[in-house]
Amino acid sequence: MRKINEIFYSLQGEGFHTGMPAVFVRFSGCNLKCSFCDTQHEEGTLMSDEEIVEAVAKYPASMVILTGGEPGLWIDDKLVDALHYEGKYVCIETNGTCVLPENIDWVTCSPKEGASVKLNRIDEVKVVYVGQDVSGYLDLLAGHYFLQPCSCANTEEVIDYILQHPEWRLSLQTHKLLQIP
Repeated sequence: MRKINEIFYSLQGEGFHTGMPAVFVRFSGCNLKCSFCDTQHEEGTLMSDEEIVEAVAKYPASMVILTGGEPGLWIDDKLVDALHYEGKYVCIETNGTCVLPENIDWVTCSPKEGASVKLNRIDEVKVVYVGQDVSGYLDLLAGHYFLQPCSCANTEEVIDYILQHPEWRLSLQTHKLLQIP
């Protein structure tokens, strides 16, 4: 059984896959307590893999995004295989502090200051920028590096930083700008 906060269908609002339809599986609980976290994720319902896959299969999108909280606390090869069997492309949004199953299709790591990243593979690094030193995150081997304003509040600061450090790309929380889930 896995503790699920919610399962919903929307557009991916951040990072590389912005604008793509996706089913979001939000897991409950996190091993970090970030002051800027905008997600209420402690509440949840225990669900079996079969119940999760059945809920995901109700939606037409092929992309599934495992998010949280911290989904790395809850997932394994078996769940990812079950989603693949249903024809889904499985993405994860993780803080990187948990070892993940190897069969995930896309890994988005949103590392947090002071937390050790334990991932074998990262497709994109997406950092919520609150003025911290982010230069060390470029040492994480990834295909894409995104800086994201904190809840759209410091967008000008992030743009200025990226203009001075062009190895980063801007990620906006378009779902918040569009007021969709």
